Amino acid sequence: MSEETLKNKTARGLFWGGISSGTQQIIQVVFGVIMLRLLGPKEFGIVGMLSIFTMIATNIQDSGFTLALINKKTIQHKDYNAVFGFNIIISIILYLCLWGAAPVIANYFERPALIPISRVLFLSFLFGGIGIAQHAYIVKNIMVKEKAKIEISALFLSGLIGILLALTGFTYWAIVIQNVSYFTIATLIRWYYSPWKPTLHIDFSPLKAMFLFSIKIFLTAIFAKIIENIFSVLLGKYYKEEMVGYYTQGNKWSTMGGAFISGMIGNVAMPILTQISDDKERQRNALRKMFRFGAFVSFPLLLGLAFVGKEFLFIIGGGDKWIPVTPFLQLFCIWNSILFIYYLYTSLLLTHHKSDIYMTGTILIGSVQLIALMIMFKYGIFEMFVVYVIINILSLLFWHFHTNKLIDIKLLHVMKDIVPFGLMTLISIGIAWFATKQIDNTYIRLAAKIFITASIYIGIAWGSKSIIVRECFDFLLRKK
Repeated sequence: MSEETLKNKTARGLFWGGISSGTQQIIQVVFGVIMLRLLGPKEFGIVGMLSIFTMIATNIQDSGFTLALINKKTIQHKDYNAVFGFNIIISIILYLCLWGAAPVIANYFERPALIPISRVLFLSFLFGGIGIAQHAYIVKNIMVKEKAKIEISALFLSGLIGILLALTGFTYWAIVIQNVSYFTIATLIRWYYSPWKPTLHIDFSPLKAMFLFSIKIFLTAIFAKIIENIFSVLLGKYYKEEMVGYYTQGNKWSTMGGAFISGMIGNVAMPILTQISDDKERQRNALRKMFRFGAFVSFPLLLGLAFVGKEFLFIIGGGDKWIPVTPFLQLFCIWNSILFIYYLYTSLLLTHHKSDIYMTGTILIGSVQLIALMIMFKYGIFEMFVVYVIINILSLLFWHFHTNKLIDIKLLHVMKDIVPFGLMTLISIGIAWFATKQIDNTYIRLAAKIFITASIYIGIAWGSKSIIVRECFDFLLRKK
């Protein structure tokens, strides 16, 4: 692939990834605000208790074969077909197992209502599993426009379903059915857009070649999801549903911003880096460009959300009902603002088939987090979460060390790529805080904070003659 073709593919992927992620965030904000007004922390909390089970089940169902498909340079119909057949079988087995485990789950949380809730909610990964092979094909072939249409349509339609059910008094069932309908609709549309279709003759032999890579991804994903969702398990067991609701909403709103960045970068990082995996210099240049782009967008978006968190939650919640979410939201925003760095490091490692390092690093870091959580549990959930975020940030040094060994990218280079955008963001936020601290009206203060921060940030970025800023503007002008 020529340098110009690579550049165009990367730019097109980032552009459509941005369109998709941006539109999804707008839809989620609108529908999320409506759902927050219609439902309370208790309803979100009782469904949030089950998040760890759905996350683990989804990863067991996938078993790392999606990444294995994306990471293969040459791929045939039988490869997709094998993964498709495997996912169908595993999805059915998993759902039956979890259907039977529903009373045990409900007994652990001491909430009988979780029996029917879990049996319906777990249908989401059963229906989603039918479209995993199609999803892998779409990502592998960088069909970013089609991927955008799929995700936006599924999110919009499932959101409408959730709102209609909430309006008619279905309480937490509205959240459950909204979740299930999202995966169902997304799967149906993936089948429509994907040129690849399964055949009845399924040969499972290609799975053997992918097994060593995929099993490490599988074990890593399971362990990572346990660590990510440990808070919802602890809160659901030892605290009220409202506390789980506060935690899950803080996670949700910050993750939406993080998903915007990961959606843009995720569309191109693995496929592009895989195609140039034999050229370390080109990989290094591509990775650094994605670092700069990620920092340019992520820092103002996520740190800005943390800055306006209290006003934002007051307005979308219609009062003080969701204000306790603020500290969780702000901490999540800090971590999510640099999460793109983790995604880029691990994507690079996987293009070099270093799934063993990916697995070892995730388990090692996760084990440190578990030990820290056990030590901090007696101090409170917020203190636990602060330590969790700090460990996540420090863990980036581990991923950088191994990335540097592969493509010789120095920490100083990475810092030069991302730190300027962080400083620009902090300066913009500082000026906005000083300028708005005397404003009493919450709505005016929120609008003023956003306008001043964005204006100063864009002005500094343009005035500093940043290459990535100029390239973004040039690309958008060409699109017009």
